[in-house]
Formats: sequence, C-alpha cells, structure tokens
Amino acid sequence: MDKSNSQEDRYHRFVGLLARNDQAIRRFIRSLLPSNQGVDDVVQETALECWRKFSDFESGDSSHPDQVQGSDEFIRWACVVARFKVMSCQRDWARDRLVFREHILEQLADDAFEQMEKRDLERMAIERCLSQLVVESQRLLLSVYRPGDSVKRIAKENGEKSRRLYSKMNGLRKQLLACVERRLAEES
Repeated sequence: MDKSNSQEDRYHRFVGLLARNDQAIRRFIRSLLPSNQGVDDVVQETALECWRKFSDFESGDSSHPDQVQGSDEFIRWACVVARFKVMSCQRDWARDRLVFREHILEQLADDAFEQMEKRDLERMAIERCLSQLVVESQRLLLSVYRPGDSVKRIAKENGEKSRRLYSKMNGLRKQLLACVERRLAEES
C-alpha cells in the first residue's frame, strides 16, 4: 500500500470519527465556556488540533497495537484536547470579565465528563430496553421523533383510532422508563 492511500485512509477514519462525535464534543466545549461566544472557534481549533495529533490517537496505549481505537476512545481523547483548547482561549480572552478561572474550568470539565458518561449509560439502557420491545411497539414509541412519521399516520395505516394508540404509547413509555430505571440501578 502506498503512502498516499494510507494518509487518505487515516483522513477518512478521522473525518468519520469527528462527524459521529461532533455534537458531543461541541456540547462538552459549550459546558466549559461562560457563554455561546467563542464555541465555534474552539470547536474548529479542537478539530484542527485533533487532526494534527491523530497519529498519536491511532497509536494509542492499547494493549493490542493492531486494534483500531473506537468512537468512545476518540470522544474522550478529543474532549481532553478540547479542554486544553478552551484553557488556551480563556488565557487569550483573560481581559474579559466572563472568563472562568482555571480551577473552575477543570471542575466544569470533570463534571462534563461525568455527565457524558451518565448520558452514555442512559443511552445504552434505552437502546437495550427498546430492543426488548416488539417492532410495532418500537415504531410507535419512536414515531414522534422521526420526521414524516406520527402516531396519527400509524393509526391511519392500521385502521386504528389515534386516541387508542396514544394511550398505548403512554403505557409503552411507562414500561420503557421502568426498564431503563431498573437497568441504571443495576449498573450503579
């Protein structure tokens, strides 16, 4: 394999990981800044720095050198890079009264990591609990979140009354909530 293909493959891996995790990285950065001002700049600086150091990420400290680092590792690594970018920007913006002190920024970063882990656990619990439902129940629950899909549309397709499906959906939501709470309790 020639070097240009290898570099192109690295670039595509990087862009894929960045695209999948862009919103989480943005939320993390936003949680470290006192306002929305500067978020886009820090996100851009973080992405550039991540690309510059992507070979460090790929080599990783994995016990299996041939194992490709995944999305979870990437987001944690990118958030560490983002934290340092935020601190750098904070120093640059030091004359502004709304800049957090470094120890406060570190506490916010720690809290943001905890929240990210909590959201990951919640997401996994929801996915597991949803997967236990029959396909029709899954579609009904998710219909309110999919563009072009709705309870009314599903009711019309199946010749049922919307009110009946809304009642069924409320029951499914309670069932899903109970399942998620049970799984989260088991995790902690």
